[in-house]
Amino acid sequence: MTSQPQWRQKFTQKAQHVSAIVQSVADYEQAARYAVTRCPAHENAKLAAPGLPETLQFLVADHCRQNAIAWIDQNLRAYPEGFAVGLTMADYGIADTGTLVIGSRDENLRLATMLCDIHIAVLPVSCICEKAEDIADQLSAWMQTGGDYTAFITGASRTADIERVLAIGVHGPLELHILLLEDV
Repeated sequence: MTSQPQWRQKFTQKAQHVSAIVQSVADYEQAARYAVTRCPAHENAKLAAPGLPETLQFLVADHCRQNAIAWIDQNLRAYPEGFAVGLTMADYGIADTGTLVIGSRDENLRLATMLCDIHIAVLPVSCICEKAEDIADQLSAWMQTGGDYTAFITGASRTADIERVLAIGVHGPLELHILLLEDV
């Protein structure tokens, strides 16, 4: 799938309308540095980053070591207190709504998107499509292989269920950062 330039612009605008922070990064090095610098500078800082491509995984682990941040990529259920940052790869971006689509059969990946204060998703710009229907075949294929943790994420967690007062971060992250990865 090759993304059209206007879809990237529309995706960015729609994501920003729901309070997502959208940044462009040229490569995995910039993405790793961005994620690690969002962790607070204290001895209990944790960064959850399961299921990353090997190169990004290596860079994140290295930056975490250099900054005394605990890097966790397995058994996330053992950390019910959560993480400062959850770093994931997004499979698709939907321009019409500014939505990320993250498909996974791995519970750790899903937990990394939910048990963090800040969720940072790396989205290759070539994976931005115009509308959800554009990825219907892929979604159908994921559903044919049994239960999974596919997530559609539009902005940070929010609800207005309680007396119509908007509350941020009730069911997940307080912030959503989307790193648009330039195709290399």
